[in-house]
Amino acid sequence: MTDPVLFGPTAAPGLHVMSVNIRRRMRSMMPADRWTRRAPALADLLCSEEPALIGMQEALPDQAAYLRDELGPAYRMVGRGRETGFRGEGCPLFFDARRLELLAWDQQALSDRPDTPGSVSWGNRIPRVMVSATLRDRATSAVFLMTNTHLDHLSAPSRVRAARAVRERVSAARVPAIVTGDMNAGERSVAIRELLADGVLRDSWTAAAERTTPEWGTFPAYRAPRRRRKRIDWIMVTPDVEVVRAGINIRQPRGRWVSDHLPVQAVVIPHGEASPHGEDGQA
Repeated sequence: MTDPVLFGPTAAPGLHVMSVNIRRRMRSMMPADRWTRRAPALADLLCSEEPALIGMQEALPDQAAYLRDELGPAYRMVGRGRETGFRGEGCPLFFDARRLELLAWDQQALSDRPDTPGSVSWGNRIPRVMVSATLRDRATSAVFLMTNTHLDHLSAPSRVRAARAVRERVSAARVPAIVTGDMNAGERSVAIRELLADGVLRDSWTAAAERTTPEWGTFPAYRAPRRRRKRIDWIMVTPDVEVVRAGINIRQPRGRWVSDHLPVQAVVIPHGEASPHGEDGQA
């Protein structure tokens, strides 16, 4: 018997958003961690949930290409590797082009040199990035910003500085915004407080009119999910984005965990204005 989808395809004006750290492909002695074992299960989950927007983290180029192919021709992807020359793992952003029109996108290093690929500054030893896309909802004409990121797992100062950079990017956009990411930080952390500072962003989980699952910790590492553990994977929204539903997905398609993280999902409604511009971005 197949587990039911958490949200599945969502009719307008609702937008189904997912954030998922897919776990980069590595050699592993643990069968549950092997990409060849997880990949079909993850593809099944994405294709059955059918989110209009997906923020992925830890995606190597071949993993991102595989999932783009599995999602089908309706989906487009923006984002590159985080290393010099745009190599290595990244934070690609996927969107359903039947529902959403890409107006512009960019990728910035989370460092003092945001336009220099592979740059580091704030205590992190590996590069960190954020990928942002300005999108227009074809159903409602609302224009909004989507930003996806993955904060450092070791350096708390780096997480705080990066969180500030993400918040400032959202604030400068002056349109409704959605932020997805593996923040490597729980609800009470300084990094999360920085992201939520000044009311620029709010937590979609607490803002949701309906929460459809328990508040699972989002990093079970292939073990049974537990409540009252940290939510380190986030969907955040600006106050002009209505949050209809939120949930944390513990499905195991084919009886397999899709990652060491749990996908987090929300149905949102950006209340923005129509844009007079056509598509001028790149994908």
